[in-house]
Amino acid sequence: MATTTSPPRLDQKISHRADKTFSGLAKSAGIFILVTLAFVAIFLTAESLPALVAEPESLPGGAGFLSYAGPLLFGTIWAAILAMLFAVPLAIGIALFISHYAPRRLSQTLGYIIDLLAAIPSVVYGLWGIAVLAPALSGFYLWAAANLSFIPLFAGPASTTGRTILTASLVLAVMVLPIMTAINREVFLQTPRLHEEAALALGATRWEMIQMTVFPYARSGIISGSMLGLGRALGETMAVAMVLSTTGGLLSFNLISNDNPSTIAANIALKFPESSGVTVNALVATGLVLFIFTFVVNFAARAIIARRAEFSGAN
Repeated sequence: MATTTSPPRLDQKISHRADKTFSGLAKSAGIFILVTLAFVAIFLTAESLPALVAEPESLPGGAGFLSYAGPLLFGTIWAAILAMLFAVPLAIGIALFISHYAPRRLSQTLGYIIDLLAAIPSVVYGLWGIAVLAPALSGFYLWAAANLSFIPLFAGPASTTGRTILTASLVLAVMVLPIMTAINREVFLQTPRLHEEAALALGATRWEMIQMTVFPYARSGIISGSMLGLGRALGETMAVAMVLSTTGGLLSFNLISNDNPSTIAANIALKFPESSGVTVNALVATGLVLFIFTFVVNFAARAIIARRAEFSGAN
């Protein structure tokens, strides 16, 4: 007996068309991002070439591009590293409290507050750093210079205004904390409930259960959140420009002195309006350096995440 196939229904045709439309839009969005990234790279490279081939005497500082960009890259990395040292443990701790320790109502309220903090403009953080944080830390800086000067990080002379690289890093840490906490919280909540209950049933305490089930499962997510926070810390402009008292061309690990290295983004924001000629090209070239460094950091982070995914509890 011959079998006949019924024609596709109208709702199936509509669903198929919707899938094709969504697939096309997704591919278009991905291609658009790649094209935009390529145009940015081409623009930065083209505008940087005059500074890269210019005579050293014509560039800011008069010692060549590497001597100009090196301290700025150092300041960018140094400030970001300090910020991450403060932000990563706090973000993990707050996320764990919200996801596994706080009562339900309190965790929801804290979650809303964290999400709202991520929407505060960087200028507001900069004003807070100048008006509140810097004066509050100036006394500690004076004490550290008097009692901890044998440590190179606190060698002094101490800043009386509190506008140091450490203050700027603390502001950066507060700025990146909400987004990192939100990502860690969501990753911790995705831990399979059966894994947690099995660990508790075997007699593990809550902290032991977190060590055995939550952290291994969420390791890739923690790295992703940390890299996202690091990317914002590397590229932050206004807050650092407002808080940090900078000295051009300085390489120093001193945390409490007025003599601080600047960051690439803050230096561009402060110097670009009054620059002209090859100085503008030099500023764009430092932006290219930051672009390349950020790309390398994100590429390395993706490689780490992909490697960890082979051993993730999600698989």
